[in-house]
Amino acid sequence: MFKTFKKKYSSNISLYILFLFFVFFFIKFSTVKVYSNNYKVLDLEISKTYDNDFNKEAVIDVAFKKAFEELILRITTTNGEDLRKITSMNTIYSLIESFSIVDEKFIDNKYFAKFEVDFNKDKILKFLDRKNISSSIPISKKIFILPILLDEDTNQILMFSENIFYKEWKKNNKNYFLINYILPNEDLEDIIIMQNQMQEIENYDFREITKKYNLKDYIILLIFKNKNKIKILSKINLDGNKKIINNLYDDINLNNLNEVNKTILDLKLNYEDEWKKQNIIDQSIKISIKASLDSSEINIINKFEEKLNDSDFVYEFNIEQFSNKSILFKIVYNNTPDKFLTEFESYGFNINSNENVWIIK
Repeated sequence: MFKTFKKKYSSNISLYILFLFFVFFFIKFSTVKVYSNNYKVLDLEISKTYDNDFNKEAVIDVAFKKAFEELILRITTTNGEDLRKITSMNTIYSLIESFSIVDEKFIDNKYFAKFEVDFNKDKILKFLDRKNISSSIPISKKIFILPILLDEDTNQILMFSENIFYKEWKKNNKNYFLINYILPNEDLEDIIIMQNQMQEIENYDFREITKKYNLKDYIILLIFKNKNKIKILSKINLDGNKKIINNLYDDINLNNLNEVNKTILDLKLNYEDEWKKQNIIDQSIKISIKASLDSSEINIINKFEEKLNDSDFVYEFNIEQFSNKSILFKIVYNNTPDKFLTEFESYGFNINSNENVWIIK
């Protein structure tokens, strides 16, 4: 039903291979795939009653729809949620590269299956672009989080097991969440530090506590309780970008776990959005880059093409010219020239960008 992969090449790539064959006798040029693990949905569990109306194709459709919904939630901010409801099955079919049923069984008149679904990265990104919805690179992130409950009615600081937000935080996870939260261990020293800083806690930098966990990224969650009103101040540091978010919740009963968990889920969705915004693929930005590589450096050419395909910011690329001395790539990039330099220099390439055609070594 679905092809296992599709090549992402310009029409002249075969000519280039032939050219290299005659020049270097034999060169095996790498096949480039247009799907990546970032666009693969794993461990998708589907169950269905096994009766006279059982239809396996309908079960597969349910898996496809669920996989699409999970992917959209993973790579878009909350403004992309409506897309899940209005996208037809035919459109979803067209975005899927391949799928597999990795496990299936029948237990007590019920069918259980576990799916893996690969989506075509290029098709997904262009589909979102047509819908004017920005996508984000789905990068997982470990973040230290410190929830502190300040009860203004009793003038107390509640941390760790005394704090309902601390106790319930790990229970509100979704498969599509990119952030993995690291909670602190119960530490009497931290409690003393917080008690000493209670009057100035909004201005405290928390460095004494965060440095213990060897994580640069953190969220300090200050929860101010005044009767049934909750004011939440989130001090966020993600990749060195600092931000403060204020949330106000009226009429919340902290003895009601459903209300607490709903609040935690809302906060987590906010934090997911903040992280995704830092990794937005802005397809309204399309810069053209010309890059030249030495034709004799086959390993570098292969690596460069592999990284072009892997990059979520590369909209498309092709080979514009080639000779026995050089090969010229034309690249359309969804970000700034500086971002391209930073990204590709991190892969070990030496780039001279002083001229109109950049030299890659």
